Amino acid sequence: MNSNGVVEWAVVESDIGPLLLAATGSGLVSVVFHARPAVRDRALAQLRTRLGAELVESPGSARLAEPIRQFAAYFAGTLRDFSLDLDWSLTSGFNRQVLRELSAGVPYGAVAGYGDLAERVGQPGAAQAVGAAMGSNPLPVVVPCHRVVERDGGLGGFGGGLETKRQLLALEGVLPPPLF
Repeated sequence: MNSNGVVEWAVVESDIGPLLLAATGSGLVSVVFHARPAVRDRALAQLRTRLGAELVESPGSARLAEPIRQFAAYFAGTLRDFSLDLDWSLTSGFNRQVLRELSAGVPYGAVAGYGDLAERVGQPGAAQAVGAAMGSNPLPVVVPCHRVVERDGGLGGFGGGLETKRQLLALEGVLPPPLF
């Protein structure tokens, strides 16, 4: 259970659609893409179950002010590195190890392969397991799973959808912006 037993959350607009941001007393715990009502409600129910916490909508809270500010700056192109306290309680084991390596070792404007990340955490040959870790990432964008691509240059999968992945990589200058 997180500190205080309360998760504060808000839905914020972004260039890739509405995002649900949720934070505990330890830090940002969840980012959910396409947070329109049905997706938002499902995500909140999962958070309530997984964290055993009370959820409170708090768009103006101190816990969420800095994540909201940094997301706005990221989408405005003025922030390259998030510097937020993160609550890693929704991930563990190999997945947490891979996500921490991704967060620390794949900077803005760069990409890494699934196999490369597997090697970095001492598990060569575990590229598929790295893909599963990316799919379970509770903190996308901040922990930049959009920067993980296939060895042959393909985009690979993405929980937020491939168009969202393309938009994030274009924002970071990895891909050209869409023509229209």
